[in-house]
Amino acid sequence: MSISFNADEILEMALEIERNGVVFYREAAKTLASPEAVTLMESLATMEEDHERTFAQMKAKVAEEEGGFASFDPFGEASGYLQAMADGHVFDLHEDPGKIIPSAEEESILRVAIGLEKDSIVFYLGLKEMVSAQLGKGWVETIIEEEMGHVA
Repeated sequence: MSISFNADEILEMALEIERNGVVFYREAAKTLASPEAVTLMESLATMEEDHERTFAQMKAKVAEEEGGFASFDPFGEASGYLQAMADGHVFDLHEDPGKIIPSAEEESILRVAIGLEKDSIVFYLGLKEMVSAQLGKGWVETIIEEEMGHVA
């Protein structure tokens, strides 16, 4: 059985991943003693919020330009599935951020953050193969470009 998604669904996952990133970085900030490290975590959380706004704008544009690729889902099962996928990838909120962030050194924190962002790119690259051109593959490519910019 082949699974396919449309751009609207992928953007919804992207929004959830960004929200999870905000929570992750804010929780991580609470585990750190160094004021510089806390500031860095808060900055990363703010970047995730900015990214969330960007993806929300993209989602609105998809709805406007493409009609949103609405699908029939009267019981909200697709929404639950998409949230579960987003929650289980990249920023796993079931993990203790204190265990993932190895120390208060800014360099190691940045290394972890960049690794998480790279994980999101790999996640979207995999999803891209599940979106046809007719259902908005170009939008998924735009998400990947945004995430690559975030790593930079």
